[in-house]
Amino acid sequence: MSAITVKRLSKTFRGGIRALDGVDLTVADGEFVALIGASGSGKSTLIRHISGLVAGDKNSGCCQISVHGFPVQDSGAISKNISVTRTGIGVVFQQFNLVPRLSVLTNVLAGLLGKVPVWRGLFGLFSSEEKQLAMRALQRVGIETKARQRASTLSGGQQQRAAIARTIVQGAKIILADEPIASLDPASAKRVMGILSRINEEDGTTVVVSLHQVEYARRYCKRTIAMRAGQIVYDGPSHALTTQFLREIYGEASEELVLPDAEDFGTAPIPATA
Repeated sequence: MSAITVKRLSKTFRGGIRALDGVDLTVADGEFVALIGASGSGKSTLIRHISGLVAGDKNSGCCQISVHGFPVQDSGAISKNISVTRTGIGVVFQQFNLVPRLSVLTNVLAGLLGKVPVWRGLFGLFSSEEKQLAMRALQRVGIETKARQRASTLSGGQQQRAAIARTIVQGAKIILADEPIASLDPASAKRVMGILSRINEEDGTTVVVSLHQVEYARRYCKRTIAMRAGQIVYDGPSHALTTQFLREIYGEASEELVLPDAEDFGTAPIPATA
């Protein structure tokens, strides 16, 4: 069974702006896939549709999305059971989406909110076993020593690692990461990508990550999907995305996708605990 299936997905915003245009996509269970494209290509919009946060155009027989066989949306209508489906989908955003005044541990425990009774989640009443689960997740991403600190005291890279730990606690079978390294320095970006890669390899979690620089796709993902103007223009092995090939696809916009020091982009992993 495929982890993610998207059929004929289109999205038109006000003013007739076509953000997605007939997108067909299948992601196999356990894949680690990069989604690349210049600004406005539609990659973030696609992730929001797969996670069920946004509905596609209301066209008959159009815009079907399913996750592990369960419907997310169909013909512009979000599934009535989307809350159940979402428990298996972890979403990591560019801006971390942590509650700054709460501790890192409490933010990570928020991954259980879809599984525990509402009253327990409302009052932050988590069992010792649940707290141990959260601590193990923080240990996996290398920031267990920060558990009692307020989330606002962490660096950007540490906050993103806390957000990933939250998906581990959630027990997500699919992680959708929307530009998770866009606001991070290169060292932090490599740590975050390394963590996502290990979760994919060790847990078999399906990971789809949208990226702005192709170097990270080449290094961490076997498969890359390239988007332009709301359409998929390439779907294949990441190693085939040479600088010249990107220029052929994107023209001058390809400069957004290639780091100036791309030739010096190393391959040795950086420890998550650094």
